[in-house]
Amino acid sequence: MRHRIIVLGAGYTGAVVAGRLARRLRREDVAITLVNAEPDFVERVRMHQLAAGQDLKRRPLSEMFAGTGVEPRVAQVTGVDVDRKTVAVADADGAGELAYDTLVYALGSGWDAQGVPGTAEHAYEIAGRPGALRLRERLARLGAGQSVVVVGGGLTGLEAATEIAEARPDLDVALAVRGELGDRLSPRGREHLRKVFGGLGITVHEHTAVTGVEAERVVTAGGEAVPAAVTVWTTGFAVHPIAQATALEVTGTGQIVVDGTMRSVSHPDVYAVGDAAMVMGPGDRPLRMSCASGTPVAWQAADAIAARLTGGKLPNTLIRYFNQCISLGRKEGLIQYVTADDRAVRAVLTGRLAAVYKEVICKGAAWGVANPTLGLPVRRRRVTRGRAAAGSAVKATV
Repeated sequence: MRHRIIVLGAGYTGAVVAGRLARRLRREDVAITLVNAEPDFVERVRMHQLAAGQDLKRRPLSEMFAGTGVEPRVAQVTGVDVDRKTVAVADADGAGELAYDTLVYALGSGWDAQGVPGTAEHAYEIAGRPGALRLRERLARLGAGQSVVVVGGGLTGLEAATEIAEARPDLDVALAVRGELGDRLSPRGREHLRKVFGGLGITVHEHTAVTGVEAERVVTAGGEAVPAAVTVWTTGFAVHPIAQATALEVTGTGQIVVDGTMRSVSHPDVYAVGDAAMVMGPGDRPLRMSCASGTPVAWQAADAIAARLTGGKLPNTLIRYFNQCISLGRKEGLIQYVTADDRAVRAVLTGRLAAVYKEVICKGAAWGVANPTLGLPVRRRRVTRGRAAAGSAVKATV
């Protein structure tokens, strides 16, 4: 019997884990199944581009993992039983169940309506391809002069507002933020952001909390009604709810609590990566939900699984930040350099060079999914069957 590894979710983190394991373990010893609701790998960091009308390259999982030993399975995950070590799925053929020896939970996150009235009914989101395509279709129907309000001043909101404004200069684009525009950036970063927003004609509503979304407007905590033919909601992410319905130890927000090797502290046969995991970084601060966090976390998890199955040395890599990469349309960008624990420093890169830098990062992230060991030669190691069989009985350790 081969050791059965099931990876749930083929976003950046799940796809990297699956590919990295396939290149580190002998195919005779493991069966790796990658379960995903869509047949393609989706470049989530480009959803604002898709929404603004740009066409993205399709990346079928069957082609990306051809010849690797990873078996993509297009199915919706409907439940996980960590005591029975099974995953419930539904696909075109109906409901089914998959058994695992090691589970990697990478179901990620979706948009967070935060309980604001009218958001679910009237707002659009770009946390995934279905939402981005829905917004794309709606924007295409807008006539000149109609209003678009993007709610949320994080990186997603900044990128969405500038991308839409650049693609559709005939629209009245606005951004509503709770604090100041770019308040997590350095003074130089904020200055450049204001310059770009001004050049694109984007109205910024600072210190504005949106408390309601209606069909043609948003309502603020101050009682102001801001016209909005389209409202784009980008105030944050909420993790996939399945983990919270299991016996796994999770945080109040539903993230799985893991150790330094991304192993569940309550169920050692389960690993969690990406937005689904509560991972502590430098300064004992949780890593933010982002591709920048997810990719090194995926490497750590895959290498830890391989080490435990083969008797190798466990990884002990410190995960840290270097910069925040923000696209501001296709011609402008902002690279904000940060400390290891993600606090802005004075140094920034701006303008066309920053836009090229961000594009290289995006292309590199997609390349990394297909080349999870960074193109370096590796030797597939044999699984120690006794170790693999006993893995579920070993408590999680850092």
